[in-house]
Parts: sequence; C-alpha cells; structure tokens
Amino acid sequence: MTLGLRDGALLRRDAWVDGAWVEGAGRFAVTDPATGDVVAQVARLDAAAASAAVDAAHRAFDDWAWALPGDKAALLRRWFELIVEHREDLARIMVAEQGKPLSEARGEIDYAASFVEFYAEEAKRPNIEGVTSHLATAEMELWREPVGVAALITPWNFPSAMLARKAAAAIAAGCTCVCHPSAETPLSALALAELANRAGLPPGVFNVVTGDAPEIVGAWTADARVRALSFTGSTQVGRLLYRQSADTVKRLVLELGGHAPFIVFAEADLDLAVAEAIKAKFATTGQDCLGANRFLIERPVYDAFCARFTEAVKALTLGPGMEDRDLGPLMNESAVAKQEEHVRDAIARGAKLLTGGERDPQGPLFFQPTVLADVPTDALIFREETFGPVAAIAPFDTEDDAVRLANATEYGLVAYLHSQDPRRIYRLSRSLDFGMVAVNRTKVTGPPIPFGGMKQSGLGREGSRHGLEAFTDIKYICRDWSE
Repeated sequence: MTLGLRDGALLRRDAWVDGAWVEGAGRFAVTDPATGDVVAQVARLDAAAASAAVDAAHRAFDDWAWALPGDKAALLRRWFELIVEHREDLARIMVAEQGKPLSEARGEIDYAASFVEFYAEEAKRPNIEGVTSHLATAEMELWREPVGVAALITPWNFPSAMLARKAAAAIAAGCTCVCHPSAETPLSALALAELANRAGLPPGVFNVVTGDAPEIVGAWTADARVRALSFTGSTQVGRLLYRQSADTVKRLVLELGGHAPFIVFAEADLDLAVAEAIKAKFATTGQDCLGANRFLIERPVYDAFCARFTEAVKALTLGPGMEDRDLGPLMNESAVAKQEEHVRDAIARGAKLLTGGERDPQGPLFFQPTVLADVPTDALIFREETFGPVAAIAPFDTEDDAVRLANATEYGLVAYLHSQDPRRIYRLSRSLDFGMVAVNRTKVTGPPIPFGGMKQSGLGREGSRHGLEAFTDIKYICRDWSE
C-alpha cells in the first residue's frame, strides 16, 4: 500500500541486528486495522537470532559503557534531530500499522523525540556521589555504572514513544539494547532503528528483533547476559516475565495495566471536567493504560455530567487514521469483542446505554464511542480494564465513598480528580492508591516525570532521572588515605 512517504527508506521490513538488516527465516504480515490491507511483510526471527542479538549487544557493551558522556549525548542528540526531521513520515507509518488518528500519531512522534532529547542531556551527567565517611582515614564514593545488556519489550498502542522512552534511558546510562516491538506494530520501531543508524549509534548498541514474542523474549529472559528487562503491556504478561526473569535475577521495569478512576465532585468546574473526561477516555480510541475507565460522579452533579458528557461523545467523529478523525479503529478483533462483552454485561446488570454500544459500519474493527450510566460496581467494566472507547459512569454520595470505589482495584497507575476544594484535593491526593494523580487536567506525562504505578500496575519508573536507575548499578568505593 502507498503511505505517501517522503523518505521510503524508513519503511523497513527486516530486523536490525549488529548494524545490519537481517531477513530471518520467514515473514509475517503487518496490516492496517482500518482497512485490513497488508502494509508490509516483516522478518520473523527465531530464538537463535534473538540470542545472536544478545551476542552483538554484549560485544558492544564494554566500548559503549566506557564511551565519553559527551559522545553518548551527541549521538542521542543527533537521533533526536533526525526523529524531528522525519516526523511526518514516522507518523504516517504509525497510522498505517496502528490506526490512530494522524494528529495523534504526530503528537506521539513529538513525545518520543522528547525522551531522546531529555536523555541526551542526562547522558552528560553520570552521577558520582560523595558519602560522608564513618571510618577514620577513609574516603567514600558511589558510582553509577551501566548494568549491561537491556531487553526492551514494547506494546502496539504507543509503538514509537514507548521504545524511545526505554531505549534513550538505557543508552544514556551506558547499556546496550535488544528490543522487541509488538508483532502488530513493528514498523515504527524499525524506522527508529534506521534513524539510529543514520545518527551513528555503533553496531550492537541498538538492536530491533522482530517476530513472535514468546520465542524471542523467552530467549532473553533465560539469558544471564541480559541484566535488565523493561516491559510495557498487560499485567498478565508482566507476571509471566517476572517469573521467567527470576532465575537470572534481572533488573525489572514493568509498566502494566491500568484501571483509572475519573472522580468529579460537585464543586468542580463541570465544563472543564467534561472536556478533560473526553481526553482521558477517548485518546488513542481508549487504547491507553492511562485511559479513564470508571467515571465516579458526585450525585448532585451526576445527571448534568451524564448529559453534557454524552452530548460531547455524540459529537466525536470516527474514521481511518489517515482521515484524522477523533477516533480510529481498534487494534484487533479481540479488542472489539471485549467492548461488546463489557457493554452487554453492564446492560444486563442494570446499566443504561446513553449512546453508542455497537460496531460501526465503517469496518470490522471500528466501535462506536459509547457511554453507559448507572453502572453497578459488580459489572465487568468496573472490574477489568476495557482498553477501548466505552465509558462507564456511576454516582457516589460521600468523599469516603469516592475513595473506596476508586481504590477498589488491583491496579494503581493513574487517577483523575476534579475539585475546586484545595483541602479535598490534598486529602484525595494522599488517599488515592495510584502512582500518579492528575488534578483538574488529563495530560501529566513527559520526560521530566517518573512514570509508573502501584500494586499490579507494575514496578519501577520510566522518564526523569529515575528512569536511569533500572539500567545502572551502584558501586561503592572506599579508599584508605592513611600512610
């Protein structure tokens, strides 16, 4: 299919290992979720090839770990500049394989580039920390040293941003990387590999291995040379990787599922709350671990919120990503089936369907933006991550009720809070069991902040200086200076 790329060399179909494009033993199809058309046939590598990528990263590690901080920074900076330069082509590749609206894809490329720029600066500042000595005639230092080869496993919903956030941090820390993108969206990762090569990253520093996740990632979790593993995806798969990594005691960063509450109190700015609720629910067609899943509205403004929110949802447009509507298709059939199941279950338990609730005639992977009101707390949608364009709304009566309902989940990634009462904002910011709390806004992420959750939403943090921690070990030096 024609993507209208200015630089056709960015549409790569082979894996990138040790500074060369690798064909592999077979191919798999990457399809456009809006049309079902085949975008590309991509190399399917096996476990042996995955191990060969670790060989390459392991060989490259010593030189890269000891490279001057300024040299690392300069190469990352050049990678950032190339990503910005090719923003439109990268966005179009993403739309073709992932389906999100073109404007959202452009925004994701900007987001991805921002992490590479941020860690280009952090690469200049390896942290050496002095320690006040507790021993006579001794001086002490703490050094941060790279752990070694890092395995990075990225999802299909943000195929450029998640790879850039992980890889830029690992590379800045002095690690070398073996990366596995989702088989549904490998083209964005391969385009970034093309630009990394143009930027001058040495062979073996950044490798992208495409194929079946169990075979490739299984080889990496069993390999003791892989010292860190960073994964973004479902909690179910995260638990599996946790177990598989135990025998080699890897450093883990797991950014897993979310089940975000969106809480609106009666004193909130209702117009702002509705506008932010649309963003929190329907960005990336709801396929976002930060997506609001449970809308908890204080009873005095419940009816007004439902009416205004439903009106705003009815105004949303749906269509192929290249047409740049508000919502695009879902990623696959199982995602659509889950929306249907959650809607059907909620209605059977007494919820009211205010709009949507069905597949859209535009194609098999399009689902109408949907609003359910009076959703009981035992409904599936109140217990499971929906990961789609279905909003579930329920009332609450007291602040304690809101906190209890919000925290009644195994997940703890992000919570959204709308209130104009500063004391209430403080109380809930402390009592909500979530790694991030967004107050009177939706967008909170970016390179300077530590992204991550509590409970079953994962381990560790990405972004900020804290994003370097998983890729470094602390070495303690104690030197005697007595004669």
